[in-house]
Amino acid sequence: MPYLVFDMYGGDFKMLNEVIGIMGMGTYIPKTFVTAEEIAEKSGIPEKVIDEKFGVSRKPIPGPEDTASFMGIEASKKAIENAGIKPEEIDLIIWNGAQHKDYPCWLASLFVAYELGADNAWGFDMEAMCGSMMAGMQTAKSLMLTNDDVNTVLLVSGYRNGDLIDYDEPSSSFMFDIGACGAAMVMRKGYKRNVLMGSSFKGDGSFSIGCKVPVGGNKSWPMKEQDIENMHFKIDGDPKAFKTRLGEKTLPNFFAVIRESLQKSGYTQEDIDYLAILHFKKSAHLAVLEELNLSEDKTTYLQDYGHIGQNDQILSIELGLKEGKIKDGDVVVMVGAGLGFVWASSVVKWGPLE
Repeated sequence: MPYLVFDMYGGDFKMLNEVIGIMGMGTYIPKTFVTAEEIAEKSGIPEKVIDEKFGVSRKPIPGPEDTASFMGIEASKKAIENAGIKPEEIDLIIWNGAQHKDYPCWLASLFVAYELGADNAWGFDMEAMCGSMMAGMQTAKSLMLTNDDVNTVLLVSGYRNGDLIDYDEPSSSFMFDIGACGAAMVMRKGYKRNVLMGSSFKGDGSFSIGCKVPVGGNKSWPMKEQDIENMHFKIDGDPKAFKTRLGEKTLPNFFAVIRESLQKSGYTQEDIDYLAILHFKKSAHLAVLEELNLSEDKTTYLQDYGHIGQNDQILSIELGLKEGKIKDGDVVVMVGAGLGFVWASSVVKWGPLE
């Protein structure tokens, strides 16, 4: 008789072959790092503020070979090895890395498939900015549950939006923690370990054009020679007002998606064993822990990595496993937010499914 599992959406039970589990993960970290001292020299912000308030002692930056696709491919190789599968077993590759990739108007997913030898896979690119890992996981799950011929999905991300940060642009100083990284995840239908439970998302389009790269898109086309000087993120209008309004929205929306994803999974915040959360300023990180009544050993603050976009959660889980913070049976909550703004959370029941 088939086993049954709790359905995080309807609150009833579903056949075991309808669960989606994480088979393997991998990250790629560039070899070069920039320190808090160097960021301070570039930005004029005191080193102590960078280290203690921004929460960055150092962060990885890309080398000449570290294109977005290269970092994603290297992470994918590790994820595939960790999953114990061959590239030919992959049915679908979803690029959920940054829009800022090797070339504009370009499908990174199919290039990744070709480079990996995933000859049986098709692919597409998607992004929810730094909420993309959770959005990608939920998209993969939905596609596997509704398509008989999609059983194994590779999520691939390469992130180097730090290229679009100018340390002389004070309005975007809250993004000075951005680093570079690749991350990947193999998911499979019917895999009874590390099962993806419920997910939750919340968006607020009132922030959609408040902080952006003002040139390079067709809103300001054709590009002019002087546009190169503005090819970086900046806040339109009053930066203080933007950050104040965002600050009023951010934490409540984080708590909303975390609690809703837990509720869909049949849990409450008291059940959280590990929080794989994005990197942001230390005071906000501690505020989240306090609200959820979590101790610092229930998460990992990415002090030596900074914010590496949608890859933060994968790196956090890797570090959590390495440090013994995550064990079989744990409820792992992944949470992040993407510029624009979207807040995202997914719950994973780690280890074998009970």
